[in-house]
Amino acid sequence: MYDVEAIRRDFPILAREVNGKPLVYLDNGASAQKPQVVIDAVTRGYAEEYANVHRGLHYLSNLATDKYEAVRGIIARFLGAPDPEEIVYTTGTTMGINLVAYGWAMPNLEPGDEIILSVMEHHANIVPWHFLRERQGVTIKWVDVDSTGALDPQAVIDAIGPKTKLIAITHLSNVLGTVVDVKTICAAAREKGVRVLVDGSQAAVHMPVNVAEIGCDFYAITGHKLYGPSASGAIWIARERMDEMQPFMGGGDMIREVHKDEITWNDPPMKFEAGTPGIVQQIGLGVALEYMMALGLDNIAAHENRLRDYARAKLDGLNWISVQGTTPDKAAIFSFTMNGAAHAHDISTILDKKGVAVRAGHHCAGPLMDHMGVTATCRASFGLYNTEGEVDALVDALELANELFG
Repeated sequence: MYDVEAIRRDFPILAREVNGKPLVYLDNGASAQKPQVVIDAVTRGYAEEYANVHRGLHYLSNLATDKYEAVRGIIARFLGAPDPEEIVYTTGTTMGINLVAYGWAMPNLEPGDEIILSVMEHHANIVPWHFLRERQGVTIKWVDVDSTGALDPQAVIDAIGPKTKLIAITHLSNVLGTVVDVKTICAAAREKGVRVLVDGSQAAVHMPVNVAEIGCDFYAITGHKLYGPSASGAIWIARERMDEMQPFMGGGDMIREVHKDEITWNDPPMKFEAGTPGIVQQIGLGVALEYMMALGLDNIAAHENRLRDYARAKLDGLNWISVQGTTPDKAAIFSFTMNGAAHAHDISTILDKKGVAVRAGHHCAGPLMDHMGVTATCRASFGLYNTEGEVDALVDALELANELFG
């Protein structure tokens, strides 16, 4: 049984008040709160177990190294990856995508080669490809979503041409909650010799992920959305793609030998991990993923789908709210505008006075905002600890905003 009240007690911040009201935290799409087990792991890592990894032979270094390296196996299990050595540690999805851009795309793409993106990509999955457009003459091809926010996988497949080398696609929109059929896209791309990078920042939070079943070449996740520490994350890279990559950053750990006139690289994944890493952050991420897997990823998804359906029904009853993204199987993410002159920032400010934390702005999705014809939206994004009562609190706060701005 999924006991959300017991789960909430695992997250100390949820007991606090904001502006004299109980905190209703609905900004999980930006960054999720941390359970006590993660907080304890990070505290213990710094207070009792800290040392640099890989370089020492003393007790603390060995302890830190063992705990740090064990997280690769946890991430591999979380993502359904066949081999922990295909997991590269990063500071988050942004670093993971940049690793692919600099390490794989830059040495393998030529002027005129194409990268396909959807219009609902996060800036982290847009800007690195603009770097290649500006610096190497790579072409970006865009695929639109329909009026409901759905992305037809066939539209992505139809965009593949003889010069297409990469599809970089989100698995789940951080604005619309749209779930993308990446498995179908990957199957067609593979037949055409096109590589696929999947941005899993949001999807890995809301649903079970199995990269072996998806059939992609790269899958990036970020720890702070997965109830883990900031500056933690990973990217799964298929072994064949690793063999085609150059190092992104140079420094310690990613080398085997350094001489005045020669350098030899370390084996993957170390080849792509330069310098002293976020040791405690990655250990904390491992604890967070184990916490999620102990709850059951299917159980989390079912709970959030119930919240989605309840929130959809409640928001549909507010005829002065326009919700962007209405696909039936979307995640529990709701971006909305208020009909009239009220700006998203003003709405968010009023909600905050009631203790309700939402995100307001363009959500790092400029092309999608342009496509929808809006400059900003409010976004309520739900997580594993949210409740139907918090949906009611959101609606009550929106009623107050409507009174003030109506």
